[in-house]
Amino acid sequence: MTATVRVLLADDHALVRTALRMVLADTTDIEVAGEAGTGAEAVRLAGALRPDVVVMDIRMPGMDGIEATRRIGATPAAPRVVVLTTFDDDEYVYGALRAGASGFLVKDMAMEEIVSAIRVVAAGDALVAPSVTRRLIEMVARHPEPSGDAPALTGITEREREVLTLVGRGASNAEIAERIHITMPTVKSHVSRLMTKLGARDRVQLVIVAYRTGLVVP
Repeated sequence: MTATVRVLLADDHALVRTALRMVLADTTDIEVAGEAGTGAEAVRLAGALRPDVVVMDIRMPGMDGIEATRRIGATPAAPRVVVLTTFDDDEYVYGALRAGASGFLVKDMAMEEIVSAIRVVAAGDALVAPSVTRRLIEMVARHPEPSGDAPALTGITEREREVLTLVGRGASNAEIAERIHITMPTVKSHVSRLMTKLGARDRVQLVIVAYRTGLVVP
Protein backbone atom coordinates (compact mmCIF):
# COMPACT_ATOMS: atom_id res chain seq x y z
CA MET A 1 0.00 0.00 0.00
CA THR A 2 1.37 3.43 -0.97
CA ALA A 3 2.06 5.74 1.95
CA THR A 4 0.03 8.94 2.11
CA VAL A 5 1.96 12.15 1.46
CA ARG A 6 1.13 14.77 4.09
CA VAL A 7 1.26 18.33 2.74
CA LEU A 8 1.33 21.76 4.38
CA LEU A 9 -0.01 24.57 2.18
CA ALA A 10 1.57 27.98 2.78
CA ASP A 11 0.12 30.92 0.85
CA ASP A 12 -1.25 34.28 2.01
CA HIS A 13 -4.18 34.02 -0.41
CA ALA A 14 -6.97 31.88 1.03
CA LEU A 15 -8.42 31.26 -2.44
CA VAL A 16 -5.16 29.71 -3.62
CA ARG A 17 -5.03 27.43 -0.58
CA THR A 18 -8.67 26.45 -1.12
CA ALA A 19 -8.09 25.61 -4.78
CA LEU A 20 -5.07 23.47 -3.95
CA ARG A 21 -6.86 21.75 -1.08
CA MET A 22 -9.81 20.89 -3.32
CA VAL A 23 -7.55 19.40 -5.98
CA LEU A 24 -5.56 17.40 -3.44
CA ALA A 25 -8.79 16.15 -1.86
CA ASP A 26 -9.46 14.22 -5.07
CA THR A 27 -6.20 12.28 -4.76
CA THR A 28 -5.92 9.02 -2.88
CA ASP A 29 -2.28 9.37 -1.84
CA ILE A 30 -2.02 13.02 -0.71
CA GLU A 31 -3.67 14.72 2.23
CA VAL A 32 -3.53 18.32 3.46
CA ALA A 33 -2.09 18.29 6.97
CA GLY A 34 -2.51 22.03 7.52
CA GLU A 35 -2.53 25.53 6.05
CA ALA A 36 -0.48 28.65 6.76
CA GLY A 37 -1.09 32.23 5.69
CA THR A 38 2.35 33.61 6.54
CA GLY A 39 5.95 32.47 6.41
CA ALA A 40 6.23 32.49 10.19
CA GLU A 41 3.13 30.34 10.49
CA ALA A 42 4.52 27.94 7.90
CA VAL A 43 7.70 27.50 9.96
CA ARG A 44 5.69 26.91 13.13
CA LEU A 45 3.28 24.42 11.54
CA ALA A 46 6.06 22.57 9.74
CA GLY A 47 7.59 21.87 13.14
CA ALA A 48 4.29 21.00 14.80
CA LEU A 49 2.68 18.91 12.06
CA ARG A 50 5.78 17.28 10.54
CA PRO A 51 4.43 17.16 6.96
CA ASP A 52 6.28 15.37 4.19
CA VAL A 53 6.10 18.33 1.80
CA VAL A 54 5.49 22.06 2.20
CA VAL A 55 4.00 23.89 -0.79
CA MET A 56 5.37 27.39 -0.23
CA ASP A 57 4.44 30.74 -1.74
CA ILE A 58 7.31 33.23 -2.03
CA ARG A 59 5.68 36.59 -1.41
CA MET A 60 3.92 36.62 1.96
CA PRO A 61 3.61 39.33 4.61
CA GLY A 62 6.39 39.48 7.18
CA MET A 63 8.68 36.52 6.65
CA ASP A 64 8.76 35.62 2.97
CA GLY A 65 8.76 32.10 1.55
CA ILE A 66 12.51 32.05 0.91
CA GLU A 67 13.36 32.77 4.55
CA ALA A 68 10.66 30.34 5.71
CA THR A 69 12.17 27.67 3.45
CA ARG A 70 15.62 28.32 4.88
CA ARG A 71 14.36 28.00 8.47
CA ILE A 72 12.35 24.86 7.77
CA GLY A 73 15.33 23.27 6.06
CA ALA A 74 17.51 23.91 9.11
CA THR A 75 15.32 21.74 11.35
CA PRO A 76 15.97 18.03 12.06
CA ALA A 77 14.21 15.67 9.61
CA ALA A 78 12.97 18.69 7.69
CA PRO A 79 10.12 18.29 5.21
CA ARG A 80 10.87 18.96 1.57
CA VAL A 81 9.71 22.27 0.13
CA VAL A 82 8.11 23.01 -3.23
CA VAL A 83 8.03 26.73 -3.97
CA LEU A 84 4.87 27.71 -5.84
CA THR A 85 4.51 31.29 -7.04
CA THR A 86 3.21 33.57 -9.77
CA PHE A 87 6.68 35.07 -10.03
CA ASP A 88 9.34 33.33 -12.12
CA ASP A 89 11.98 36.04 -11.65
CA ASP A 90 15.51 34.67 -11.74
CA GLU A 91 16.44 35.94 -8.30
CA TYR A 92 13.42 34.22 -6.76
CA VAL A 93 14.32 30.93 -8.43
CA TYR A 94 17.92 31.11 -7.31
CA GLY A 95 17.07 32.33 -3.82
CA ALA A 96 14.47 29.62 -3.25
CA LEU A 97 16.71 26.78 -4.35
CA ARG A 98 19.71 28.13 -2.44
CA ALA A 99 17.44 28.29 0.62
CA GLY A 100 16.83 24.55 0.28
CA ALA A 101 13.73 24.18 -1.89
CA SER A 102 13.48 20.91 -3.82
CA GLY A 103 11.23 22.36 -6.49
CA PHE A 104 10.15 25.61 -8.06
CA LEU A 105 6.79 25.78 -9.81
CA VAL A 106 4.70 28.61 -11.22
CA LYS A 107 1.00 28.94 -10.49
CA ASP A 108 -0.04 28.95 -14.15
CA MET A 109 1.01 25.30 -14.42
CA ALA A 110 -1.82 22.79 -14.72
CA MET A 111 -3.03 21.49 -11.38
CA GLU A 112 -2.19 17.95 -12.50
CA GLU A 113 1.43 19.03 -12.93
CA ILE A 114 1.51 20.54 -9.46
CA VAL A 115 0.10 17.36 -7.93
CA SER A 116 2.66 15.31 -9.84
CA ALA A 117 5.43 17.59 -8.59
CA ILE A 118 4.37 17.03 -4.99
CA ARG A 119 4.67 13.29 -5.53
CA VAL A 120 8.09 13.64 -7.19
CA VAL A 121 9.48 15.74 -4.36
CA ALA A 122 7.96 13.51 -1.68
CA ALA A 123 9.71 10.54 -3.30
CA GLY A 124 13.06 12.25 -2.77
CA ASP A 125 13.67 13.78 -6.18
CA ALA A 126 13.65 17.43 -7.22
CA LEU A 127 11.66 19.25 -9.86
CA VAL A 128 11.85 22.67 -11.46
CA ALA A 129 9.28 23.97 -13.93
CA PRO A 130 10.63 23.76 -17.50
CA SER A 131 10.06 27.50 -17.94
CA VAL A 132 12.67 28.30 -15.31
CA THR A 133 15.16 25.41 -15.56
CA ARG A 134 17.49 27.01 -18.09
CA ARG A 135 17.53 30.35 -16.28
CA LEU A 136 18.26 28.56 -13.00
CA ILE A 137 21.31 26.93 -14.55
CA GLU A 138 22.48 30.25 -16.00
CA MET A 139 22.02 31.94 -12.62
CA VAL A 140 24.05 29.23 -10.90
CA ALA A 141 26.83 29.69 -13.43
CA ARG A 142 26.90 33.45 -12.83
CA HIS A 143 26.65 33.34 -9.02
CA PRO A 144 29.55 31.57 -7.28
CA GLU A 145 29.26 30.42 -3.68
CA PRO A 146 30.37 33.03 -1.08
CA SER A 147 33.65 31.14 -0.60
CA GLY A 148 34.36 31.36 -4.31
CA ASP A 149 35.55 27.74 -4.27
CA ALA A 150 33.93 25.11 -6.46
CA PRO A 151 33.24 21.73 -4.84
CA ALA A 152 35.83 19.04 -5.51
CA LEU A 153 34.96 15.99 -7.57
CA THR A 154 37.49 13.74 -5.90
CA GLY A 155 36.26 10.32 -4.89
CA ILE A 156 33.83 9.72 -7.74
CA THR A 157 34.33 7.12 -10.45
CA GLU A 158 34.56 7.83 -14.17
CA ARG A 159 31.09 6.35 -14.64
CA GLU A 160 29.71 8.57 -11.88
CA ARG A 161 31.35 11.57 -13.53
CA GLU A 162 29.64 10.61 -16.79
CA VAL A 163 26.27 10.32 -15.04
CA LEU A 164 26.79 13.65 -13.25
CA THR A 165 27.52 15.36 -16.55
CA LEU A 166 24.28 14.05 -18.04
CA VAL A 167 22.30 15.04 -14.95
CA GLY A 168 23.80 18.51 -15.29
CA ARG A 169 22.59 18.67 -18.89
CA GLY A 170 19.06 17.93 -17.72
CA ALA A 171 18.81 14.29 -18.78
CA SER A 172 16.25 12.10 -17.03
CA ASN A 173 17.18 8.72 -15.57
CA ALA A 174 15.63 7.02 -18.59
CA GLU A 175 17.63 9.21 -20.99
CA ILE A 176 20.84 8.52 -19.07
CA ALA A 177 20.20 4.77 -19.15
CA GLU A 178 19.67 4.87 -22.92
CA ARG A 179 22.61 7.17 -23.55
CA ILE A 180 25.26 5.12 -21.73
CA HIS A 181 23.60 1.70 -22.09
CA ILE A 182 22.92 0.82 -18.44
CA THR A 183 19.75 -0.14 -16.60
CA MET A 184 17.45 2.29 -14.81
CA PRO A 185 18.22 0.78 -11.36
CA THR A 186 21.93 1.27 -12.10
CA VAL A 187 21.34 4.92 -12.99
CA LYS A 188 19.41 5.44 -9.76
CA SER A 189 22.25 3.83 -7.79
CA HIS A 190 24.82 6.12 -9.44
CA VAL A 191 22.70 9.21 -8.73
CA SER A 192 22.20 8.16 -5.11
CA ARG A 193 25.93 7.60 -4.61
CA LEU A 194 26.71 10.95 -6.21
CA MET A 195 24.38 12.71 -3.78
CA THR A 196 26.10 11.00 -0.85
CA LYS A 197 29.64 11.63 -2.07
CA LEU A 198 29.03 15.25 -3.04
CA GLY A 199 26.78 16.16 -0.11
CA ALA A 200 23.92 17.01 -2.46
CA ARG A 201 20.40 17.03 -1.08
CA ASP A 202 18.73 16.24 -4.40
CA ARG A 203 19.03 16.28 -8.18
CA VAL A 204 18.88 20.07 -8.40
CA GLN A 205 22.01 20.34 -6.28
CA LEU A 206 23.74 17.81 -8.53
CA VAL A 207 22.97 20.10 -11.48
CA ILE A 208 24.53 23.00 -9.57
CA VAL A 209 27.65 20.93 -8.80
CA ALA A 210 27.97 19.90 -12.46
CA TYR A 211 28.01 23.53 -13.55
CA ARG A 212 30.17 24.89 -10.77
CA THR A 213 32.85 22.28 -11.37
CA GLY A 214 32.91 22.88 -15.10
CA LEU A 215 31.59 19.46 -16.12
CA VAL A 216 28.83 21.29 -17.98
CA VAL A 217 29.32 24.72 -19.54
CA PRO A 218 26.32 27.04 -20.09
